[in-house]
Amino acid sequence: MKPLQSLIVLLLAVALGVVGAQWLGANTLSQYGEVIFRYGGTDYRSTLPQVALLVLVTLLVLWLLWSLIASPFRAWGRYRRKQGRVRLVDGLQAYEHGHWQRAEKLFDGAAQDQEVTGVALANAARSARARGDDTASQTYLQRLGAADATSLALLRAEQLLAVDLPVDAINTLDAANLQPLPPRGLWLRSEALARAGRAHEAYGQLGALRQSKVLPADALTTLEARLAAQALLEAADVNALAAQWETTPKTLRADPAVVSAYAARAVALDWDEPALLALEQALDQRWSDELVELYGALPASRLATRESNLVRWRRVHDGSPALLLAQGRVALAQGRNEEAEVLLHEAIAAGAGASAWEALGASLLARGETTLAAQCLANALREQRGEDSIALVRPEPAVVVAPRATVEEQVMAPVPPVYDAGEPRDDNGFPRVP
Repeated sequence: MKPLQSLIVLLLAVALGVVGAQWLGANTLSQYGEVIFRYGGTDYRSTLPQVALLVLVTLLVLWLLWSLIASPFRAWGRYRRKQGRVRLVDGLQAYEHGHWQRAEKLFDGAAQDQEVTGVALANAARSARARGDDTASQTYLQRLGAADATSLALLRAEQLLAVDLPVDAINTLDAANLQPLPPRGLWLRSEALARAGRAHEAYGQLGALRQSKVLPADALTTLEARLAAQALLEAADVNALAAQWETTPKTLRADPAVVSAYAARAVALDWDEPALLALEQALDQRWSDELVELYGALPASRLATRESNLVRWRRVHDGSPALLLAQGRVALAQGRNEEAEVLLHEAIAAGAGASAWEALGASLLARGETTLAAQCLANALREQRGEDSIALVRPEPAVVVAPRATVEEQVMAPVPPVYDAGEPRDDNGFPRVP
């Protein structure tokens, strides 16, 4: 209590005491009743208000005595709590600075305060693990289990995810004594489910995650798109894929990653028609180079319709390299190699990259141009490594020389004469003629 408030309360108590003393001194109090206390053959008489006041004063005196006796213990407790808070704060600072051993000792000391035992032991375990002492970390975790089972489960789940053991993390968080999970537990369980290949279950927890506000809005939107795409890829059959697609929000059905996952899984299940329809609807709503490239790379199906759609989209997105690449692939699938090569050259010039070089190499290889096809594949590798591609060089036709029928038809080069060094020579160095 503040000094001013204490002074006001004291003045009010004095005023009430004065008024009460005057009132208790009046002779008319007997009308409220009398109290007779007999002890040792002697009767003690008093009015009821005086007895009530005496009892109140007695209780007040006892309370004051108890406060005086307990004040040293309370002061010691406050001192210990203050020291625990100081150690906890200093430990957090040491942990942030990377002084793992010092932080561990400070957290161990702060754990003596029961109000912060869970937080202190959890951070002590992290500090011990950071400096490579797994034995000490496990010791702190055992102590943490007796103090705060929820914090222990969250920490163990975090460590299990770090070593890629999502199933063990799920089993840890699914313990009955931890339910309902706190917001961070829901987020860890969703991440574990996604890593364990159970994204459809993690997708079902998005409502609870949204209500807990454990993640920012942007991060939650990204997580929702990732889980939706993964859940589509995990569909076991066509019925499961259709059911998962129906539960996907309409806002995500135009997301490139989600639509790509749906189309890829549908093609893998030999369900080409819905994959093409989903890509067409998504591209009509929101343009994406990633989706149009996938649209052109799907197996041969509805080639004429796909070609007309690509021509229609090119009127609006003429500069898209992915669109040119898709047109080239569709033309190649239709057997129009020369037209496909023209489109693929345009895609390469627009910056389509390694995929366009590979498609061009496949077209040239189909026409028997093995040398040019090898150059295209080499350029694809250069593009993947971040290097510049080189221009294609068509090899010159080899000159074939017809074999001669007889030796006489061949032109013989003159053979210079061989002279003996021991022959006599004239003054000019020429051999003497005999």
